[in-house]
Formats: sequence, C-alpha cells, structure tokens
Amino acid sequence: MNRVDYDVAVLGGGSAGYAAARTAADAGLRTAVIEGGAEVGGLCILRGCMPTKALLYASEVMHLVSHPEPWGIRAGKVAFNFKTVMARKNALIKDFADYRVKQLNTGKFKFIRADARFVDAHTVKLNLLCSSGRESAPSSSNKNQSRLTSAATLTAKHFIVATGSTVASPPFSSLYETGYITSDDALTLKRLPKSLIILGGGAVACEFAQFLARFGVKVTLIQRSRHILKEFDTDAAIEIERIFRREGIEVFTGTKILEAKRKGKLKTVLFAQNGKTISVSAGEILFALGRVPNTASLDLENAGVTTEKSRIVANEFMQTSAPHIYTAGDCTGRQEIVHIAVQQGEIAAHNIANPTAPRQMDYRLLISIVFTDPQVAFVGLTEKEAKMRKIPFLAASHPFSDHGKSLIMEAKDSFVKLLADPKSGEILGGACVGPVGGELLHEIVAAMAKRMTVHELAAVPHYHPTLAEIWTYPAEELAAQIS
Repeated sequence: MNRVDYDVAVLGGGSAGYAAARTAADAGLRTAVIEGGAEVGGLCILRGCMPTKALLYASEVMHLVSHPEPWGIRAGKVAFNFKTVMARKNALIKDFADYRVKQLNTGKFKFIRADARFVDAHTVKLNLLCSSGRESAPSSSNKNQSRLTSAATLTAKHFIVATGSTVASPPFSSLYETGYITSDDALTLKRLPKSLIILGGGAVACEFAQFLARFGVKVTLIQRSRHILKEFDTDAAIEIERIFRREGIEVFTGTKILEAKRKGKLKTVLFAQNGKTISVSAGEILFALGRVPNTASLDLENAGVTTEKSRIVANEFMQTSAPHIYTAGDCTGRQEIVHIAVQQGEIAAHNIANPTAPRQMDYRLLISIVFTDPQVAFVGLTEKEAKMRKIPFLAASHPFSDHGKSLIMEAKDSFVKLLADPKSGEILGGACVGPVGGELLHEIVAAMAKRMTVHELAAVPHYHPTLAEIWTYPAEELAAQIS
C-alpha cells in the first residue's frame, strides 16, 4: 500500500486505548491516539470505577459511624454534607483525569482530539474537537492538532478500536416520557432525591442502591432475573439481597417491567411479579440496565469489521474480521472490566508489533468485584458456570460468622468459597462475599495464577488473627476429600 501516516492508530484514549498506544509506541511503531469524547480519561476514571468507589467509601464510613454500638461507642446523631461528599469525589476524579491527559501528552505518540469514522479499511475521517469537546478548526497553538484541518483524514497500516461503551437505551418508550437518570447522571447529582426506583440488579445498580440508601434515600430496586448479580452464584446474590433488605432497601426480583408514568412530582413503575401487577412510586428513577458498546458512529462496515449487536467481534488475539484491525475494552462487549481492557489493549498492540510471536487472551483468571458492603467477588469458575460447561468440580465454603478476625470486626455476614478439580485438587475458582472481599480474593488470584492446589494453599502459613486465614478452612476441607 502507499505510504501511510501511522503504523498504528488507536481509536479511544481510555484504559484500553492508552495501554494499546503505550505498548505500540514502546515497540517502535509510529502511533496515534484519537479521542472523541467530551472529556479525556475513559469510563473507569470519569464515570465508572473511580468516582463510584469514592462515593461508596464515603457511604461505608457513614454507615460505620452511624452504627458504633457493637464496640461500646456512642456517636449521637450523625449528619453529612452531600455537597462536600461530591466535591471530594470531583477533586479525586480531576486528579486522575489530569494524570491520564498527561500520559497521553508525553510525546511518545500523537494525541488527537477528534471524532473518527472509517472511510475505508485504512482511512478514518476526523472531525477535530476543541477542549470543550465540540467540533472545532485546529489551533496553531495546539501541538496535538497541528497540520490537521477540521475535517482531515488519517491513514494507518493498523487500527486498534477501543472506543468503550455508553449507557444502554431503555427497552420501553414510556420511560422516556416519564423521565429518568442514568448512572452518569447520578454521579453529578447536586442534591439527593427523597426516594428512588432503580431498574436493574447488576453491579452498577447494587452499588448505587446501597450508596444512596446509606445517605437516607428510600430505595426500591427492581430486577428482571430471579436474583440480583446474576453473573454470581445464587448463594452470593441471596446474601446481598438479605443485607439490602436489612438496611431498608426494597428488593423485587423475577419481574417484568410493564410501564412507567408520571403523576405530579412522583414517578411510577408498574411491573409484574408472580402473576401480580405491582406499582411503586418515587421521586426519581435510575435506569441501570447496562451499557452497550460505543461503536454506532464509527462506520465499521466501511472497514470490513464485523459486529454483533454493536459489539466488535474479535478472536483470542484481539483481531477483528479485518486482519489489520484489532480491538480492546468495552466495545468488544465481553467484560466491562478495566484490567481485562488493559490486557486486551496490550495484547492487540503486541500482536501488531510481533506478528510471528502473537499472544492471546486467557480469561481463566477472570475477576469480578462488586463494591457493596460486604463486597462480592469471584475469580475463575463459579459453580453456575462450571455446571453449565459440565466441568467437574468440588466446592467448599466457610462463613465469616465462624471466623475470629471477622467476629472482632462485627463482620459476621457472608462467606468464602473455593472450587477445585476433584482429581488434581487444582483451584478452579474462588468467591468471597465479605469484608474487603475484593482485596481478599487476590490471594486466590495469585494461587490460581500459579495453578496451586488446595493442598498447597492449605499448607501456606497464615498469620492469626487475620481475615485472610479464612481461606485455609475450605482449602483444608477440599484437600481432605481429594487424595
């Protein structure tokens, strides 16, 4: 082909895009990153992991201070300033986003603020953006947009599409008429509603439900499937449902939403459950039924890239149906998880730079964590997936209510669980529903990375009393069953 502008052009400057660009540039490839979002940073920094966890930690502190009696402490009436809570979150996110912008402007690769869409397999049309995110002609003072016109084109030997995801559209029209907020909107609230209906039961829905409830909002959560957190095993979901109800969150599962309507200041959702029609009203509705790949505006068909329901189809090498175009992150639609997005970006760039020594994605160590209190986490296989895939396993669990350190902490809810191969004893999966469950899970991540057996895990010394030593109990139980 004729000379092109870059060896690699990465569409998207979030976690996957930056990881891909850094890897490509380090391999000596002429690289450009094209970011068309109104803000720079990606979902994790701007509207996902970091802002939600900042708010969740604030609500956890609020909950602990409000319930000090088990330790013999009196706190009196506990109050909060929601404006200050949000200001702290905003300051943290600004620091994280500023650092990402700094990373993108190191000079290792070209950073272009523009919307991009494919003209053909090796060309994208760029509509340049100014700092506010609007389309603009280039400024001569902006080194990142030099030598580009407001409707320039860019050519590359290879592309990596890492454009992330966007909030899904509601499946029923009456919700548009009634009005609702999304998780993006919830992160910019100026004041708390007195009551809220949350549609959905995934990680986003559950995290916002507990955060808002702990700050005094009357929360009703409506989930379509039989239980919330459907990717997790049922025992984990039931435990969180029980805790939510104990904290005053109204939880409806196994529902079918029929209609939404508005009367005065209240919004109402009608849904079917167990053959009955139920009506719930609140001051606001939070639509949290998921996100979809952000690919609609890319004109991928012009480049020969196959999609399924907007998800970019890719093989284990992160290669699309167009051999020179790779993809990474949420736009692949598999998992909306940052460390997976980073791995995918790095592998895509590595494979472009090293076509004779390609690497492939391994989802054996897939990790999922929901930052409710208690946290819900798993790595590897769940019982549900093992049964679905007909993979033989043995499972054992141990409750935090029978564990020294958790009793000291009054963290008596929930459990840990291990899955092991019934012949070799290799650890196939681990789950933790409990205090700092996401942190505790990483002991099992490390064990699985080294393909340890339950016998080996049980033999690892654990200091007493620690939360981590709880893993030795299911490990010992399984080891005794496997000769």
